[in-house]
Amino acid sequence: MAAPRKPRALAAITATDKRNPKRFKARTELKPNGPLGAPPKWLADTETSKAKSAWLLFQKEIPWLTESHRMLVGMAANIQGRMMANQDVGVQAMNLLRQCLGQMGATPADASKITVPDEDEEKDDIFDD
Repeated sequence: MAAPRKPRALAAITATDKRNPKRFKARTELKPNGPLGAPPKWLADTETSKAKSAWLLFQKEIPWLTESHRMLVGMAANIQGRMMANQDVGVQAMNLLRQCLGQMGATPADASKITVPDEDEEKDDIFDD
């Protein structure tokens, strides 16, 4: 199995892009396309699900989520909303929620991989070169 690709930002920090410049020369990465935003209209709080409240909770507790995460957050909010409404969720739903949280960087192990720039820091883009 091949090793996972290292993001350009990490390569710049570890100087891997200097040791292997050909590997990173043509690589482009997506830039965030905006904040997560308000919950979609199809997410609502009912007696059996507090999905909208779960969305707002994720938005508050996982501040690095962007617009490109909306579908994943919607899935996680549906499951979390059922839990918040004291509904029974099965093992498969709990496992899917755990996977969604991992993909969003919301677990302790995955959160260490996330870097959020300080708002006080000057916002330099390393890809402007």
